[in-house]
Amino acid sequence: MSWLDDFDDDDEPEFDETDVRVRPNPKANRPRTKRRPAHSDARIARVLGVDRGRYTVLVDEDEPDERTVLAARARELRKTAIVTGDRARIVGDASGDEGTLARIVGLEERTSLLRRSADDTDQVERVIVANADQMLIVVAAADPEPRPRLVDRYLVAALDAGIRPLLVVTKTDLADPAEFLSHFDGLDLEVFTSGREQMPLERIGAALVSHSTVFVGHSGVGKSTLVNALVPDARRAIGHVNVVTGRGRHTSSSTVSLRYRGDDGNGWVIDTPGVRSFGLGHVDPANILRAFTDLAEVAEECPRGCTHLPDAPDCAIVEAVEEGRLGPGGAARLDSLQRLLETFAEKSQKPGA
Repeated sequence: MSWLDDFDDDDEPEFDETDVRVRPNPKANRPRTKRRPAHSDARIARVLGVDRGRYTVLVDEDEPDERTVLAARARELRKTAIVTGDRARIVGDASGDEGTLARIVGLEERTSLLRRSADDTDQVERVIVANADQMLIVVAAADPEPRPRLVDRYLVAALDAGIRPLLVVTKTDLADPAEFLSHFDGLDLEVFTSGREQMPLERIGAALVSHSTVFVGHSGVGKSTLVNALVPDARRAIGHVNVVTGRGRHTSSSTVSLRYRGDDGNGWVIDTPGVRSFGLGHVDPANILRAFTDLAEVAEECPRGCTHLPDAPDCAIVEAVEEGRLGPGGAARLDSLQRLLETFAEKSQKPGA
């Protein structure tokens, strides 16, 4: 006989839910959940600029009461890049009054994304701008000297992103740009030339209407001067070229969207800081040839798998250049293409590439 036999069934205590002790949540009154609010009342705003974790956005674009609003990023977007040109969904105080702060809770699908890397072997992307449909490449005829290879890289990045490239050559009063421009003969590229007393603002402005155009260029080429002429209230800082190094001084320190207002309509000018290099580590090498329109056309006659490099057998592009069928600038364009292709060929041969 055990000591349990001393208890009857009637002696067993009865328990109910009120006897369960529940420890209070010290941090909140309701349990945590991974479900995010739908934010059905969110408004669409254009991101105009980014500065130290704060975003200047334009609300009610093209409406009589459009206004700029300061916004912060929602916690759930902490790993999402938000850049100039993005179409953001915002909630909270969108009055734009001093001291107010809205919140970005999502991004609309992007139509394009312009990126660059530090160099051709760097896979880390630096996002420059979203939703641009044009790239205006600004280069000087002199002071500093034009760099065809840098322009080639801009072209590749633009076409890889699905953006239409345009070219402006400034300071033509200092040097004749004809030799430089011959490098781009045969490309589907609209070109504007600009001098101190002959700045084609009407022609360039007409190309900006109904477009979102990102301005890129080497420091000191006159990009900020052109932006200020097209958007008088932009007040972008203007630098100078170092007489010793021949390099321009960085004046635009951030990417910013500016409204262009023309006689025939409006558009967006996106000014970017000047760069001395433009890495293409993020670009698909198969897209490089597309930057050279006339060469791509001839390449259709190449053997399957042709690399278009100097040692490529039966390369139709090489044969066309040797026969002079691509004009005086054909050899220079082929050289530029091959230099870019060789860069990617070397990268693919490196361990871990």
